[in-house]
Amino acid sequence: MIMTDNPNTCVDPYLDSFAQSFAAASYRACTMRTYFHLARKLGKLMDGAGIEPSTLTPDLADQLARTEARGPDTGIRFHHFARRFAEHLIDIGVAQPVPVTEAQAARAALLAEFENYLVTQRGLSPRTIYHTLRFANRLLDHRFGEATMDLPDLRPADVIGFIEHVLATARRDKTVATHVRIFLQYLFARGVTATNLALSVPKTAKRWDVRLPRHLSPDGVEAVLASARDDQRYGARDYAMLLLMARLGLRAVEVIAIQLDDIDWRAGELTVRGKGQLNDRLPITPEVGGALSRYLQDERGPATSRTLFVAHRKPHRPFKDGQIVNAILKEALRATGQKPVAPYVGSHLLRHSLATQLVNAGASLDEVGDVLRHRSRSSTMIYARLDIDGLRSVAMPWPVAGGAQ
Repeated sequence: MIMTDNPNTCVDPYLDSFAQSFAAASYRACTMRTYFHLARKLGKLMDGAGIEPSTLTPDLADQLARTEARGPDTGIRFHHFARRFAEHLIDIGVAQPVPVTEAQAARAALLAEFENYLVTQRGLSPRTIYHTLRFANRLLDHRFGEATMDLPDLRPADVIGFIEHVLATARRDKTVATHVRIFLQYLFARGVTATNLALSVPKTAKRWDVRLPRHLSPDGVEAVLASARDDQRYGARDYAMLLLMARLGLRAVEVIAIQLDDIDWRAGELTVRGKGQLNDRLPITPEVGGALSRYLQDERGPATSRTLFVAHRKPHRPFKDGQIVNAILKEALRATGQKPVAPYVGSHLLRHSLATQLVNAGASLDEVGDVLRHRSRSSTMIYARLDIDGLRSVAMPWPVAGGAQ
């Protein structure tokens, strides 16, 4: 039970049920105290605005919390919490769910069917599905807003205008055209649009493709691994995650997706959940096996999840995306005094470094593609630019005066 010295806010009667929902998830006591402070703060704001708990909606709670935000961190934390508390009131029957309009229901049904298509027909990864749905929803917002969707009225100019809008307001949305094409192909296959509007989507310029793959030297890779291994806080976990990418060439999303059942200790193999719902079995080297064993024995703790790598803080949840790997890598680069090869440090840095070492050691592109588990040879061709000596051997002499006909 949660004891309140002065139960003078409208949300106090619901703090016990709120506490039970967090206790079931094994939240720490200090986190619980913070949430109760925020709950009572929200209650005072509701009392001041004359809002009863029965009329609170997630959007209203969000709006109320944003008006009281103090600083970027506090504001983000408070308004997310306010939405969560409002959803709790709906779950326990105190507040009523917000009724959806006919247009909102139609869009939700369309996106649900589209998501089912992406899972069952396209076999895309959860991360790709998330972004594809997000861009589909943004396209509908851009064209129709809150009005009823008139999809047969969708025109190439609408699609191109949306892509131009996204590329003008976001630096790194280089895949927007690909996601939008998938949605438009789906609409055409369903007969919603008379023409395949995906054919009208231009390709996005990829100027980054002209540079060499960004990588670290072998000594740089070893320094990064040593830095992660020697970290006194989460060294075993971080070292194991980075080692899987540096030695086996795993992607960040593949690392965080590993389940305990994917490790076959007797056979010395690891099942990797790759792109397109395709699984590969890779050998566990003694070095990698030792790192995984140390993490499981010394750091993982009593997590209930079957996911291999989990957060150290209770309730020890799996990571929702690969950004944790980027943060670990960036910290290791800083600790070793290595200047990042770009302002944005991505987890593919170690994957590129492995491919670079293979090319420099004389491995063929087919062998590099096998190690990195590329489905298309074109994905491996970027590493052909690393073979400088080989490129020199096929380069034509530079024309001199009078030598060119």
